[in-house]
Amino acid sequence: MRLDLLDYDLPPEQIAQAPPPHRDAARLLVLDRRSGAVQHRQVPDLVQRLEPGDVLVVNDTRVRPCRLTAWRATGGRVELLVLEPLAEPAPGGGMAWLAQVKAGGTLQAGEELVVDGLPRLRHLASQGEGRHVVEACGSTMDALLEAHGRMPLPPYIRREDGADQALDRERYQTVYAAHEGAAAAPTAGLHLTEALLDAIRARGVVVAPVTLHVGLGTFEPVRTDDLDDHAMHQEHYDVPAATADAVRAARERGGRVVAVGTTSVRTLEAAAADTPDDLPRAGPGATRLLIQPGYRFRVVDALLTNFHLPRSTLLALVSAFAGRESVLAAYREAVASGYRFFSYGDAMWIA
Repeated sequence: MRLDLLDYDLPPEQIAQAPPPHRDAARLLVLDRRSGAVQHRQVPDLVQRLEPGDVLVVNDTRVRPCRLTAWRATGGRVELLVLEPLAEPAPGGGMAWLAQVKAGGTLQAGEELVVDGLPRLRHLASQGEGRHVVEACGSTMDALLEAHGRMPLPPYIRREDGADQALDRERYQTVYAAHEGAAAAPTAGLHLTEALLDAIRARGVVVAPVTLHVGLGTFEPVRTDDLDDHAMHQEHYDVPAATADAVRAARERGGRVVAVGTTSVRTLEAAAADTPDDLPRAGPGATRLLIQPGYRFRVVDALLTNFHLPRSTLLALVSAFAGRESVLAAYREAVASGYRFFSYGDAMWIA
């Protein structure tokens, strides 16, 4: 699919820079994917959109505070986004981590980097394209990130150093986050509160988790003119047996499988990619699945999602689910109606 078919105009002032005062205070644009009809609602209306017998699938990954600022001995600033531990240990036996790094000049193997006045990181190797291998000095990486890391907000959310860190640590995390490993939040889930989830369960809906550790692959800019030429980065997921059973039971009783966010969609669809009954297989896996118009959905019947960047793989997924023309028409309506966009913005319900 040509990337220019996924473009739209968005005034910069509609890119949300902070979450709403309360998690469920966002607006909800309702899109009927059969007719293209649009309604304007609020997130708590989600309860009435669900039906007894549905299963609501959420991504319970937990975001690491994995942005770090470090300094070279020369005084040069180094910005790191620490992504994931590597299977191969560091030369000294410690844990090596993959990181996206921006630095002035070339980092040397063995070079130590200073965080908060002390050498706390060691650069081990470069892998090209801004990816480097690093290790923590004097503590574990998890402890270093917890003490000195910042939440990995996307670049369109602008923060001065130190600004709103407590707010972002709370609100750039779902209330059901359980398994740490994400380098970005599954943002559709940011709208859900414990009270809202209780009301959903009381309606007779099963809430079931999957885990996909959101990495750069989900948000990597597309640098090709055609999505067919774009290579997705691999992301790891897990489908608990209870969730696979809940999806199967929903199918058998005529209920819908409702995904919260594009990462839940990709997990469910990847886990069902080679099953004879088009139902997700329980257990861990890894995926490079890119969903674009023409894709046949095996599992997902309805979707809660945020508004996505133009010319992105996420917008391609939503366009595959609801039709490109209907989705872009709904986006134009959202822009005209003053909706807030992207991670801290408003939401869509598509069914």
